[in-house]
Amino acid sequence: MAHHKLAAVGIVILFLFLACALFAPFLAPHDPAQLNLSARLLPPSAAHWFGTDELGRDVLSRTIYGARVSLIVAVAVVSLSLALGLLLGSLAGFYGGITDTVVNVYLTNAFLALPGILLAVAFVAFLGPSLTNLILALALAGWVNYARLVRAQVMAMKEREFVQAARSLGASDLRLMLRHILPNIVQPLIVQAAVGMAAAVLAEATLSFLGLGVQPPTPTWGAMLNDARSHLFESPYLVFFPAAAVALCVLSFNFVGDGLRDFLDPRTRMREGL
Repeated sequence: MAHHKLAAVGIVILFLFLACALFAPFLAPHDPAQLNLSARLLPPSAAHWFGTDELGRDVLSRTIYGARVSLIVAVAVVSLSLALGLLLGSLAGFYGGITDTVVNVYLTNAFLALPGILLAVAFVAFLGPSLTNLILALALAGWVNYARLVRAQVMAMKEREFVQAARSLGASDLRLMLRHILPNIVQPLIVQAAVGMAAAVLAEATLSFLGLGVQPPTPTWGAMLNDARSHLFESPYLVFFPAAAVALCVLSFNFVGDGLRDFLDPRTRMREGL
């Protein structure tokens, strides 16, 4: 029950971030890119709830707009990673043999040999920082986990009686995958996707902090943290609010992922019923 309560809290917080992303022009009290050097480094007040940064920009407005980039990156990265991992993992698990060797031994091990964030940094540094390159880099670094999960699930599912029965009735490989196997492995993929979104938000903030994410003047939480480094002691609010936004977003996705795992696991429901 505790996981369900935390999942409910996570869903509420995610809806707040989603509202900020969708309705940022209406919720932000100021233009996030508007400079006002006469009002630089003001502490939180009635005029600027989160204060202002070194260029006089409203921190609350920039934090609200930062939700857009983080959620776009999270959804896009998980979608691309899941699509690629689903394709390769399904082929490896269903056909086995040389296909499984190429995908599971060579490809996945090659990508696992390098830390994902290091691979993303190298990719963005080579192609140049932009939102598109950031998404592609994180998707390239994250598809392996989905591929390994899908492979294991498909290998177990293709030996089940109902799949063998469908095969004996003349069902094609494509029909077996789309109608009998994939619908039965969706549950762990949903959980993995929720956790993957948390990792994508954190990775985006990390790359933006390093200057390899979305470029100014677009506000992002990681870039705000980078700008706040030189004012950490005299203006700690510059670090607190974007860091709190990153932490809440990541925790919310993790809470939802844990809740989905317990909700979709029949063994957990049976224990609660007892």
